[in-house]
Amino acid sequence: MRMRSVAAIAAAGTLAVLAAVPAHATEYRSALKIKGIQYDAPGRDSNNCTTGNTDEEYLTIKNYSSGTTVNLKGYVVKDKAGNKFTFSRNHYLQPGDYVKLRGGHGTDSDRNNVVYRNNCNFMWNNDKDTIYVYKPSGSGADSHAYTKSGNDPDGNGYITFHG
Repeated sequence: MRMRSVAAIAAAGTLAVLAAVPAHATEYRSALKIKGIQYDAPGRDSNNCTTGNTDEEYLTIKNYSSGTTVNLKGYVVKDKAGNKFTFSRNHYLQPGDYVKLRGGHGTDSDRNNVVYRNNCNFMWNNDKDTIYVYKPSGSGADSHAYTKSGNDPDGNGYITFHG
């Protein structure tokens, strides 16, 4: 009996420590941050490359620096399951500028602030997931976990992380 009590106390202490550390984000020293995510594309999900709506699922990444331009080439975006996208071309974000990383196929455009994953599969889960952004060096730039019930009170499929 005493062993169970000690284990229960230890478990409760661990839970208290975990509750004190926010599980939703890790803050990194990086100008590049996840501004928001449309994790659930409007309408019924269809990953058909011709008629689907994977291009309506997107991640907005913003350069929050006041004076540094960031080249996205080599940056990696991953989800919790390990699905990943690597920015393979130069894409420059001026201070305050952003890019929408969309699913589906399309033409990347600096002018229109869009890069396509050229993949018709949905990357983000509609109920919960974790988003990771890594610098070309492999170090973390930003990460956020979300749940539909905990982070999207209006249920529109969009969550803002950094305004």
